[in-house]
Amino acid sequence: MTGRVDLGEFVAAFLVEAEELLRAASSQLLAVEAEAKQGRARPRAVREAFRATHTLKGLAAMVGQEPIVGLAHRMEAVLRTADAAGGRLDPAALDVLLRGVRELERQVSAVGKGGAAPEPPRALVERLQGLEEEAPAAAAAAPARLDLDPALAAKLSGYERDQLLAALGEGRRALRVDFTPSPARAAEGLNITTVRERVAGVAEIVKVLPRSVPASDEAPGGIAFALLLVAAGSDEEVAAAAGVAPSALLPIGRTRGEAAPPQHAPELELELPEVAAGAGVVRVEVARLDEALEGLSALVVTRSRLRGAAARLAERGADVRELDGVLAEAGRQLRDVRRAFLRVRMVRVTEVLDRLPLLVRGLQRATGKRVRLEMDAGEAELDKGVAERLFPALVHLVRNAVDHGLEDAAGRRAAGKPEEGAITVSCFERSTSQLELTVADDGAGIDREAVARRAGAPPPETDAALLDLLCRPGLSTRPAASTTSGRGMGMDIVRRVVVEELGGELSLRTVRGQGSAFTLRVPLTISIVDAFSLVAGGQRYVVPVSAVEEILELDRARVVEGPSPGRGRGVGLVERRGEAVPLLDLCAALGAPRAGPPAGQALLVRRGGDPVAFAVDKMVGQQEVVLRPLLDPLVRRTGVAAATDLGDGRPTLVLDLVALGGAALTAGPGEAIA
Repeated sequence: MTGRVDLGEFVAAFLVEAEELLRAASSQLLAVEAEAKQGRARPRAVREAFRATHTLKGLAAMVGQEPIVGLAHRMEAVLRTADAAGGRLDPAALDVLLRGVRELERQVSAVGKGGAAPEPPRALVERLQGLEEEAPAAAAAAPARLDLDPALAAKLSGYERDQLLAALGEGRRALRVDFTPSPARAAEGLNITTVRERVAGVAEIVKVLPRSVPASDEAPGGIAFALLLVAAGSDEEVAAAAGVAPSALLPIGRTRGEAAPPQHAPELELELPEVAAGAGVVRVEVARLDEALEGLSALVVTRSRLRGAAARLAERGADVRELDGVLAEAGRQLRDVRRAFLRVRMVRVTEVLDRLPLLVRGLQRATGKRVRLEMDAGEAELDKGVAERLFPALVHLVRNAVDHGLEDAAGRRAAGKPEEGAITVSCFERSTSQLELTVADDGAGIDREAVARRAGAPPPETDAALLDLLCRPGLSTRPAASTTSGRGMGMDIVRRVVVEELGGELSLRTVRGQGSAFTLRVPLTISIVDAFSLVAGGQRYVVPVSAVEEILELDRARVVEGPSPGRGRGVGLVERRGEAVPLLDLCAALGAPRAGPPAGQALLVRRGGDPVAFAVDKMVGQQEVVLRPLLDPLVRRTGVAAATDLGDGRPTLVLDLVALGGAALTAGPGEAIA
């Protein structure tokens, strides 16, 4: 042994843990702040934030990042004091702690880039030190006392006692519920685990204490449990959850109208949770998942090659029925493996959105606007790679909503709205392959004339045309850039991420005086997708299935010339269930040669909610394809999203028909699509 330890192998795990801990600390502190605005304490959230900073300090020490250790220690000290005081933190302290979280994120980011964590700003450290030295008096303010069996009270920690007292001081009910296990109750599905889970749904459990009781028919095991809790629901709901009668609930405290005696909080001990957090979870570096995905991608291509070889054998008259059966079975198995593997890469959308509240908080400070952020992600998930690409787009949309969308307080009062503006971020899975995410505000809506003046263009008549203007690089409705926006890059980045990088769709709906909503439709994963293969102008192309709404059988006799004849891009109209749909010749849109008019079929996609159809020569089939990014800027162009190998060893272009349709319909006659 050399006596030196290589810490590099621990850094990747540290980064993952640190990211989760900082996200937890941020969300818990924001929860404390929200409760504080209502005049209430949030003891459990303070303790969770304390746990997060304490754990981060230990992990940082393990990998030798002393600046992180020092800052986390300062924050931990403040939180420890607040924890002992019943979870009370004033707004000034919360502000400093949240600044500390942001600084820790910056430090961890530096470590992630292969460097060392920088020292935190001296002013921040001094402010934390000042908070640490200020003796909190909040604990003495709890105007309540506990009426609890001394034997049970002796088993409460200072934190748990303060938690009960704080709840009583806020007028909430602190209760004791006794549960005695028995075979009869077990037959009903009631044991201490299920009772805990059920009670936790209607109350905040502070402590569960086992007690020895005389053995009897009702308590054959000679054991019972006392659940001490703060009730959120009615007595009937709590009793039903615990499987007891409402009369069995015992109040364990009362407000007495005078200051509670100071609680001398003992040294806090970090308790191990009864079920270790993360149990049953294996952390894997994303690079290892990418490596395994690459292997799976190679198998997909190999299967395509094998299928092509079988088809050629069949053309020469060989009997390939058995081989076809094997190929079909292999296809099913490979699809199952792909589905299982992609699930491994999925992360909850809530993990992506968790960082937005802290962003909004900072924007409120910068703009002076009051903002309420509401998020509803449900159980939606998406690929880790998609999530990482999508987050910058969300940041720009939320930033624009606060800075541009919402009026200031005076403007909202004048419009008859509450002073606090609302931003809603919601998402749901449109299908097994696509996620729809919306960022909406209840602000003033977008001024089309103002946008048109800044762009030097006529006022757009539709939301889709307005969105095209907003996404022009460098266009801003602000005369000068501020610290939050105004450089005219945000919407360009949003469209580039959503449409060009992810192959999704971006749309806008805005109403003057009522607000705006940007909707992003993105694939759940972008590595291996189901795709249609087709032929146009003798060339084979691929289009992701998720982008296609319908395949139309074209009746050329019913295709009419569009209102702009001679545009040179084959713009026509086709009737679809009573609706006139723009019809583009795919070859003309791509600028590719064609010997004759397209025949047969058309692919219909949605651009900004409006349908656009592309005429092709013929559809070949549907299969899984591996998307390869086009890294060479010389081959990148609007409408071409990636390349793939269909098994013939030749690259096939993967088309983005939504972007291609937008470019073709907005380009003038004879203009080239960039």
